[in-house]
Amino acid sequence: MGYIWMVVIGLVVGVIAKFVHPGKENMGMIMTILLGIGGSVVATMTGKFVGLYKEGETAGFIMSVIGALILLIIYGLVTKKSANNVQPPQ
Repeated sequence: MGYIWMVVIGLVVGVIAKFVHPGKENMGMIMTILLGIGGSVVATMTGKFVGLYKEGETAGFIMSVIGALILLIIYGLVTKKSANNVQPPQ
């Protein structure tokens, strides 16, 4: 049951992060779920590094959304850079 909740919360966090972030990301539902789960992981690791969370604690909902926003910004920078490097057909 824990994995089902992880997927559901990951989807909700990913959708909120995509809604808050300006621009259009071409991500499907699975990538949105992975974005939300990854945002939680990023927020938890950052919080432990800074000292906000102790061992065994995880990030909350708002911090997970912030972590997902960080991942969206990085995703946007990577895809924008790779889109600029594509050569037009001759």
